Amino acid sequence: MNTNKSKPSADKEKSSKPHANQRGAARLAAVQALYQMDIGGTELGSILEQFDTRRAGGEVEGEEYLPADVDFLRQIVSGVLKNQLEIDPLLNQKLSDEWHLTKIDSTLRAILRAGAFELLYKRDIPAKVVINEYLDVAQAFFEGEVPAMVNAVLDKISKELPKN
Repeated sequence: MNTNKSKPSADKEKSSKPHANQRGAARLAAVQALYQMDIGGTELGSILEQFDTRRAGGEVEGEEYLPADVDFLRQIVSGVLKNQLEIDPLLNQKLSDEWHLTKIDSTLRAILRAGAFELLYKRDIPAKVVINEYLDVAQAFFEGEVPAMVNAVLDKISKELPKN
């Protein structure tokens, strides 16, 4: 009996799913890191050191985390900080009049900045994937109109990107 027929596709599923989960965990951790930097004024090095413990997943300070792609997390956080002078005005332009970047919740600001960074500077990742991932992050923290607003703002940015 040959059982190898189904094995390659099962291996392929296993290898792609953990990578996607690690990137999703990295996005969530990046939002949390950006939030901590915004609220507490914590420096980048200190934040990244703290989040290095998430590489393997598991429990951190009583919270259970999936393994994160820490290199991807570093790219997002560093990229947001490096490009914030371009990202923030763009976000303000895309936000409706009742939402202004400096007046919204810090977590929401972190979600929008990270999502905008990926859309603008990580062009190897499909915009649809980026938007869906940050919509999931927004839904983890907010209910009601906020996740829809995140979706709308990131969608507006994606529609103005040059086609690859």
